[in-house]
Amino acid sequence: LPPDTYAAAHTALSAAHAAYEARFGHVFVICLAGVSPSETLDRLLEAIRSRLANDPEEERSVVADELRRLAKERLVGALRGAGNCALDHSEPAPGR
Repeated sequence: LPPDTYAAAHTALSAAHAAYEARFGHVFVICLAGVSPSETLDRLLEAIRSRLANDPEEERSVVADELRRLAKERLVGALRGAGNCALDHSEPAPGR
């Protein structure tokens, strides 16, 4: 990518975040689990621009869904990190 691409993307993202916070009064929340690093910026900009069109009540619902997704991803990650065999049903439980 051209060297100024990242600066332009950062400027666009900063402007979109400022517009979002001015409209809704809180930070933008999104769960990007499963999105490849190469697609993250595009997905993020697309989502924030799209959600700016929401009315405040609709956006509260979207934010709640995103927070639930984030919490689920973190819990699953923590359980996997703890070696919890309950997450992988393809292997028999210990002692069987």
